Amino acid sequence: MMKRIIPCLDVKAGRVVKGVKFTDFKDAGDPVELAAFYDRSGADELFFLDITASLEGREALWEVIRRAAQKIKMPLAVGGGIRSLEQMQKTFQAGAGRISLNTPAVEDPALVAAASRAFGRKSIVVAIDARWEEKKQGWEVYTHGGRRATGKSAVDWAAEAEKLGAGEILLTSMDADGGRDGFDLPLTRAVSERVQIPVIASGGAGKVEHFAAVLTAGRASAALAASVFHYRRFSVEDVKKYLRKQGLEVRLSDEFGR
Repeated sequence: MMKRIIPCLDVKAGRVVKGVKFTDFKDAGDPVELAAFYDRSGADELFFLDITASLEGREALWEVIRRAAQKIKMPLAVGGGIRSLEQMQKTFQAGAGRISLNTPAVEDPALVAAASRAFGRKSIVVAIDARWEEKKQGWEVYTHGGRRATGKSAVDWAAEAEKLGAGEILLTSMDADGGRDGFDLPLTRAVSERVQIPVIASGGAGKVEHFAAVLTAGRASAALAASVFHYRRFSVEDVKKYLRKQGLEVRLSDEFGR
């Protein structure tokens, strides 16, 4: 199976930011410029996540999304501030190919089912932010940019999202996020083994070896990263060349025909 490498633009107030464990955010650049850069770099897809839209109770940054979409040919997934089918339609019209639902999906699971019926399963991603809870001996789902605990099991919620009609899970480990010590392999493997749909692993990338680990031992279908790409520690192409040497199927930039 072809493995995918996906850069992520966490956007706050119109700028790309990157933090550690969902706090201490630092500026990482202009989203439109970064989108164009990653399109040239051979990324398989780009995630654009408006990380404060749900917390602030506002809609997505439509104009920024539209401008970014105009600069790229790769698929674009958008999340943050999307709470209705009408807003989803507006997001697709702005240039998105897929919608990522996080807080709205937890608060209104029926929205996932309605979106899947209206736009097709492949167009809907359910994003899960999870943190290990020692007392529960399991991973708990957090919403509103990682600020609110829900009491939900991340593994159970992933399975429920699949039944509701999600076509893919974007799974972020809040414990590993920004630490660059590697993806959360136990979390990723637990969710990947529970569902039949693809799982995108997120949070913790620091070396090219980390990508190989989560795509094999973690059983993820794709790996998403932000800071290591934004700050040029290595490139999407570097990761893919390493993965190919490890025997994993990936598409290099000269194979896209962009």
